[in-house]
Amino acid sequence: MKLNMNNFDALTFDVYGTLIDWEPTIISMFHSTAEQHGVELSRDQLLMEFDKARAALQRIRPALLYPDVLRESYRQFCVSYGMPVNDQECEVYANSVMLWPTFEDTRNAMATLQKRYKIGLLSNIDNTSIQFSERKLGIKADVIVTAENVNAYKPDHAHFESAFEAFAAMGIPKERILHVGQSLRADVIPANQLGISCVWIKRPGRSLGSRPEDAQGAKADLELDTMRELALYHVAQQALL
Repeated sequence: MKLNMNNFDALTFDVYGTLIDWEPTIISMFHSTAEQHGVELSRDQLLMEFDKARAALQRIRPALLYPDVLRESYRQFCVSYGMPVNDQECEVYANSVMLWPTFEDTRNAMATLQKRYKIGLLSNIDNTSIQFSERKLGIKADVIVTAENVNAYKPDHAHFESAFEAFAAMGIPKERILHVGQSLRADVIPANQLGISCVWIKRPGRSLGSRPEDAQGAKADLELDTMRELALYHVAQQALL
């Protein structure tokens, strides 16, 4: 059945990978370090080095703050390839969230969608870093859930359950919430497990969280390439009312 967005009052979004384009900056930074020391790796290899370290660090409990995840990912990358750890460079990595840009379609799409829906941001990030990104999105979110808030990283259900509770206080039940994300592993699969509808924003050319090994059991109610397409899909359905 075609997804009817008129059945929802709130949209929750994954942020990094869906709204904020983080992969190119991460690749560029890892490439910069590798290039200084004559280490030759492809863009995919550089990204996978980050993802391998990130995944292990996000399983640590109590949960690390995201700057610590970035800081330690850099250190592990250096150690893996016999490169010296530069403390100043390490701190640039730790605070790099402020350098990550929005996708070019994000701001317009979010402005369109916020006219109709309450907006939630669900992110594996810390409370300080999310402020940089929220300003770049050009919106004021109604609900923000971070890893720091819930002391866990998606796909842990705590992010979603916290959002459900916050929206319920606004009179919006779980079944009236639509989740939107690029990561099959961290967004679509937990949405499936929790019984809520979801949209997969594929973002062609981006892969974190959506490689074949991440996709087992993932089933989105709607698959689109960009946020612009989601905004247009919403507008088209509104026109039918």
